[in-house]
Amino acid sequence: MRFTRVTLIVLTLIIGFGFYRLGVYLTDDVDAQTFQATEEVMVDTAHVMAGMIESEIEHGQSEQETLRDTFSHAHQHIIRAQIYDHTKTNIGLNAYLTNDKGIVIFDSDNGKREGQDYSDYNDVARTLAGHYGARSSRDDEQNANSSVLYVAAPIRSNGTDGTEPKIIAVLTVYKPQSDVLTFITARRRDIFTSTLLIGSGIILLIGAVFIWLFQPIGRLTRYAQSITQGERLPMPHLGKGREVNTLGKALHDMRETLEGRRYVENYVSTLTHELKSPLAAIRGAVELLDEDMPAEQRKRFHENIRRETTRSETLVQDLVQLAELEGKPHLDQRRPFDLSQLCEKLANESRRRLTTKKLEIYSRIAEHITLTGDAMVIQLAIANLIENAIGFAPQESIITFSLTQEDNEAVIHIDDHGPGVPDYALHRIFDRFYSLPRPGSDHKGTGLGLPLVREAAKLHGGTATLENLPDHGCRATIRLPLQTSSK
Repeated sequence: MRFTRVTLIVLTLIIGFGFYRLGVYLTDDVDAQTFQATEEVMVDTAHVMAGMIESEIEHGQSEQETLRDTFSHAHQHIIRAQIYDHTKTNIGLNAYLTNDKGIVIFDSDNGKREGQDYSDYNDVARTLAGHYGARSSRDDEQNANSSVLYVAAPIRSNGTDGTEPKIIAVLTVYKPQSDVLTFITARRRDIFTSTLLIGSGIILLIGAVFIWLFQPIGRLTRYAQSITQGERLPMPHLGKGREVNTLGKALHDMRETLEGRRYVENYVSTLTHELKSPLAAIRGAVELLDEDMPAEQRKRFHENIRRETTRSETLVQDLVQLAELEGKPHLDQRRPFDLSQLCEKLANESRRRLTTKKLEIYSRIAEHITLTGDAMVIQLAIANLIENAIGFAPQESIITFSLTQEDNEAVIHIDDHGPGVPDYALHRIFDRFYSLPRPGSDHKGTGLGLPLVREAAKLHGGTATLENLPDHGCRATIRLPLQTSSK
């Protein structure tokens, strides 16, 4: 699923960048449209005021007097204008008047600009030249928010003496752009909030699809790979998606069907092969018993029949036990039990079987170790290891049986002083039906004890290993986690 995660990250980056660019474009567009609308209104205002001044000039009143009276009366007005979420309380529009030379002869902002030469400024110069005059300039070059928008309109003579009207003055209205930043900021906030919510929603939708669909498919992929590798993992948790759960159930049913068919075929074939040898020995002995022979020889053949019969029974019994464990994807029952008491019990029971070889078992069992699992399965595994150690231990030797706790694991060691495992057999010792002859005897075990031990450990989330000791003998180890999750 690495490709899917990379795809999700790439999609998230693309969507995030796309919505970022959209937000930047929309906010820039808001700025431009807001200033364009403001400028359009200021053009109307400038020309209306210019027409008003031209009318007053016809009645003998000077331009300065007209503007001074107009702004004086305007500033006396009480303003409480609720514009959307903004309350306007003061006039933000001012004006200045320049003569036909570009010299400021009136400024509504307390006369700050009066007497200055503005003939080089675009609003004045372009208007005097008969064009549309406007400009945007900063009062403070270091502060972008100090920009002021200027829009000019010409004031013409009436031309009553037969001459063509000419521009005798320029009226410029100006307004700080900061007056409209309140509206721009609000619109920017709305745009960024909207794009962020929409983009986040899309990204969350993709993430939800990844969690609800692709992650379960990834778990199913690993589950299918475990089937190929012969592992027995439990069915993974797939969430509540109906489609993936239907697919998972179909895959699980297919696995059960295939494994059951393959399992039966494998075990029937193996059992048939393993029973050939003892059955052939029994048949041969039975045929020879029909002939006349000394009583001692007849007794030996009877013993052979009993031995091979016992061997066959043991083989079938062990195979049934192993098949039962291997057929479980997980433990049916998990209960806490005292592993220390179980080990003490097995150590005591084994002492009665040590007398024939004059063996001794030395046990070191840590107290109060509790394991959650199936006590019968663990007992079967430990008993097999003890039986294995008895089989390979030489006469009058010691078997060491220990139980300790290391971190969060229960560790069981069973050591013998036998010949150890040959190097060529170490990698096959846990294979089914692979067995080595016991020291001083041609008798071999069924080859199912150690595979059973491994399966028991795996069902409890642990491991089973077998290794040669540095000086002599062999050590069998079972490691079992003391806290296991119920599957």
